[in-house]
Amino acid sequence: MKKSKYLQTLIITSVTTVGIGLPVFAQNMGTGDPSVIKPAEKEYNTMGMPNKGTYDPSVIKPAEKEYSPYLNYNYPDKVFFGDTHLHTSYSTDAGMFGNRLGPEEAYRFAKGEIVTSSTGVRTRLLRPLDFLVVADHAENLGLSPMIAESTPELLKNEWGKKVHDLVKAGKLGDAYAAWGDAVTKRKDPLAEQGALVKTMWERVTASAEKHNQPGEFTAFIGYEWTSTPGGSNLHRNIIFRGGKDLADQIVPFSVYDSEDPEDLWTWLANFEQKTGGRVLAIAHNGNLSNGLMFDDVTFTKKKPLDRDYAQRRMRWEPLYEVTQMKGDGEAHPSLSPNDEFADFETFDKGSFGGAKDPGMIPREYAREAFKRGLQYEEKLGANPFKFGMLGSTDSHTSLATSTEDNFFGKISAVEPTAKPVRFEEMITGYLPDPKGRDYTIRHVSASASGLAAVWARENTREALWDSMKRKEVFATTGTRLRVRVFAGWDFEADEVDRWDFAKQGYSRGVPMGGDLKNAPAGKAPIMMIRALRDPDGANIDRIQVVKGWTSKDGKAHEKIFDAACSDDRKIGADGRCSKAVGNTVNVKEASYSNSIGEPMLFAHWKDPEFDAAQRAFYYVRVLEIPTPRWTTFDAKFFGVKLPEEVPASIQERAYTSPIWYTPKG
Repeated sequence: MKKSKYLQTLIITSVTTVGIGLPVFAQNMGTGDPSVIKPAEKEYNTMGMPNKGTYDPSVIKPAEKEYSPYLNYNYPDKVFFGDTHLHTSYSTDAGMFGNRLGPEEAYRFAKGEIVTSSTGVRTRLLRPLDFLVVADHAENLGLSPMIAESTPELLKNEWGKKVHDLVKAGKLGDAYAAWGDAVTKRKDPLAEQGALVKTMWERVTASAEKHNQPGEFTAFIGYEWTSTPGGSNLHRNIIFRGGKDLADQIVPFSVYDSEDPEDLWTWLANFEQKTGGRVLAIAHNGNLSNGLMFDDVTFTKKKPLDRDYAQRRMRWEPLYEVTQMKGDGEAHPSLSPNDEFADFETFDKGSFGGAKDPGMIPREYAREAFKRGLQYEEKLGANPFKFGMLGSTDSHTSLATSTEDNFFGKISAVEPTAKPVRFEEMITGYLPDPKGRDYTIRHVSASASGLAAVWARENTREALWDSMKRKEVFATTGTRLRVRVFAGWDFEADEVDRWDFAKQGYSRGVPMGGDLKNAPAGKAPIMMIRALRDPDGANIDRIQVVKGWTSKDGKAHEKIFDAACSDDRKIGADGRCSKAVGNTVNVKEASYSNSIGEPMLFAHWKDPEFDAAQRAFYYVRVLEIPTPRWTTFDAKFFGVKLPEEVPASIQERAYTSPIWYTPKG
């Protein structure tokens, strides 16, 4: 239909008047000059009140009956994805291995900007992260930037000048060895230059404060405490709830102060008492701890765990980083022989300091820790391993890359390249094993993983931290797979399809990280589960419930149940879907098809073997269909040979925090 000349004038006027794009009825040939507009003789007021240029809400009478159903909704309604474990050049084991990017670049990259890596490769995330923790090592924090800047205070120290000169002479290996020797001996070579740590810490907190944008992007203040006794990994990431004003009142507690986690907990308690702030710690890589991460005795005194230990550990360490670059820590095939998905991205040869004995493995993996935690609770009345699960990268490149097609490696030296170093660089195996065993793990085995997913109301430090504290989180191996689970006693089968799914879940059950207690007579736990694929990723293969429990004889058990399977595959009487989903991966082209699997799966699952007298836990594992591994993408892009020691395809996955059941008494 042809527009009239009058209507055309109105349209032109509306889009050109003072840039606001609102209709303006102007005189004088449509010039849009508001000064020529004559006021109406009578004001039009939709409120039916005299319009005197003000709005007084006090005159509005509230309705007798509320119309909006959302007025009192205050439960978490969004999932936010981020990384709680990223290293920059401020970590010596990053800066001395070629990383030239600091916290500033790390935050810009996480926010979705294009950043040039330390090796000159431009990169960008497909989608920005919602939050980030720059968790640089506390031990001589910022040493590499100090060397780069030739900081005068550093050069006043004999050791500081030595490593400075080695780096400037290009002898990075010798400089790193000198630092590693100091850390191993737990003797701080810069102890007399304490102001240096304070200065670098305040740079870190200032960067976080600069990039923190409540409601849009959360920049947590944090760091890593790097306890590595004898080369065994006992590392913890420290996450502060508050801002720079509180964090600047301390300097990070480091391994120079102590390598005992219990001493770290005391320091965390002192921080809260001193500042009024809140803080928590997240352990990671029990698979590299050689049996120490979930040990049966305390670290220093070697005493059996007691109730006080259990309560303090869960007070300060409510979460565990279950998947990241240095392997997946959910389960191990030797511990879960009936779980065909347990052998996933497995690092099980040794720690950083020596090879592993098979007897160490039961004290290294999350599922086994959950099972033993039930036994401890039966004995002590407290569970030392009642943690939630999340994932993160542990990247030392300042680049939080977690997807297979955009993996920038563990350190800058192995960023994308056709050179053999990309696959062959050693991660473990540098130090001689006392028994002469080979425990070398190479970068070809590194995982492009993972992400922390947090259910919260808003994207702020406070809201996200509070959700972490109550364990309402889940881990993914790098994709943005969405999972939500509630457990209760009376959910009906059709309720998983309800529009108010979350409202019912919170009002009549508990979310991931929660507790069920005192089963009603004749009732069994019922789980309502929803899984939605990554919008840019692979379809879903299945939803599984992993159950652990203790029997009357005190033994701990586990069982895997398939709660929902894609493509109309049936679940048998044994609770399992025997038919595999298939594999569409084209290895040569590093591609796959979503012609199998489902974009979403829902499940209503009731424990068919529940015993109200037995302690139990339940967590959900969601598997995607097979997709190409990062090494397969590399083989196609660089035209290099596909490595034989790793699979060409993998099944990405998510793990939720458990829900625990505690019987009466």
